[in-house]
Amino acid sequence: MAQELAGKVAIVTGGASGIGRATAELFVAEGAQVVIADVDAGNGEELAARLGAAAVFRRTDVANPDDLRALVDFAIERFGGLHIMFNNAGVSGAMHPRFLDDDFKDFERVVGINLLSVMVGSQAAGRHMARHGGGVIINNASIAGVLPGQALMTYRATKSAVIHLSKCIAIDLAEYGIRVIALAPGHIRTPLTSFAPPGISAEVADRVRVAVGAAFDSNQPLKRTGRPEDVAQTVLFMASDRAAQITGVALPVDGGITAGDPVNHLQDIMAARARALA
Repeated sequence: MAQELAGKVAIVTGGASGIGRATAELFVAEGAQVVIADVDAGNGEELAARLGAAAVFRRTDVANPDDLRALVDFAIERFGGLHIMFNNAGVSGAMHPRFLDDDFKDFERVVGINLLSVMVGSQAAGRHMARHGGGVIINNASIAGVLPGQALMTYRATKSAVIHLSKCIAIDLAEYGIRVIALAPGHIRTPLTSFAPPGISAEVADRVRVAVGAAFDSNQPLKRTGRPEDVAQTVLFMASDRAAQITGVALPVDGGITAGDPVNHLQDIMAARARALA
């Protein structure tokens, strides 16, 4: 490893699994000291123990502003500073395929975890960074915040807001040498995107993952399975000095989904024309 983050202190929310876990692992491998924040104490503590003295777990409910402010204070006290804030934690909320059927019962929970936490986390980290020479704030959004679509309207709205918020914060904090980036991951295989209902057998869960994976790939130009490590590598680059001139962007990590429709509709049209002329 190049030790690109040697001497840096980072917070990773939602760090016990998925993208957050892969990022925490990579950050430590690259020389950073990392605070892993999550409500999942079991997996979070296991990960921190495995990563050694450079990592520590802090149970944090990101929807609670006091928890987030205490998290930032904890990181500064434990490791002596804060250079990277990865606001990664997020939830999809209840699945309502049709907007008209949405009862909005989980609206406040989804907004609290996906949006309010990013605002509070960015502010708490930014206040320290502004007094100590700058830093990097990376906010995990989603392609659902870039492309309009059906279902999960609260989720889509929060992720769109995270992208816009990140750009606004980037402008506001630039004078302090703080860079702010939003990521828009696509179909990354994580527990959040498994679509496997709880309580089913491992065999059935496997079948669900395979079926869902095929559906994911159908609208992705690059026919490659997205992994948490792919996003972690992007976070590493954005957090490193190699990205020193990058701020205020929303970067898709999506295999080309947001580039456009992968279906060759002209081919379909010409085939329809040929059938009509036959």
